[in-house]
Amino acid sequence: MPAVASHSVLLTLTVQQAWTRLRDLSLAPHYVPGLTGCQFHPGPHEGLDASRRVFRKGGQWLDESVVQWQDGQGFVLRLHKGHGAPFPFREATFHYCLQAEGDVTRITTSMHYSLRGGRLVEKLLGNAFIKVVRQIAENLKAYYETGKTQNADFSQGRT
Repeated sequence: MPAVASHSVLLTLTVQQAWTRLRDLSLAPHYVPGLTGCQFHPGPHEGLDASRRVFRKGGQWLDESVVQWQDGQGFVLRLHKGHGAPFPFREATFHYCLQAEGDVTRITTSMHYSLRGGRLVEKLLGNAFIKVVRQIAENLKAYYETGKTQNADFSQGRT
């Protein structure tokens, strides 16, 4: 069974306002720590089978492909490098889920993963993944509500 790191925050936006931002897969570098940019692979830029390459500091990169998409509600990204999972993952997906709560919206971000090395490695790295998932949710909230980039690596224009 894969491990899960999850965090949710309330957005002072309607579900439609939040979905308009969330469905734009090019916005991730504004709120995901360490990203310096992203580039779409050939094909759709949103919806099922949309795929992008995100770039990180130091020239590292990661591919993210949409494997589930529910209009107005969220999507699931498979994290990979080419055809396989990036080290240290055996497999990993990142989930974004919106839920109306009156006039505001709850967004839940979660990473579902299994690691090479099994449960021991998951215990060693689990807190780091929880911290990253929480930071993504908090940064996303701040960016969606203010329009101000929350990721210094991207705002400095490095690619």
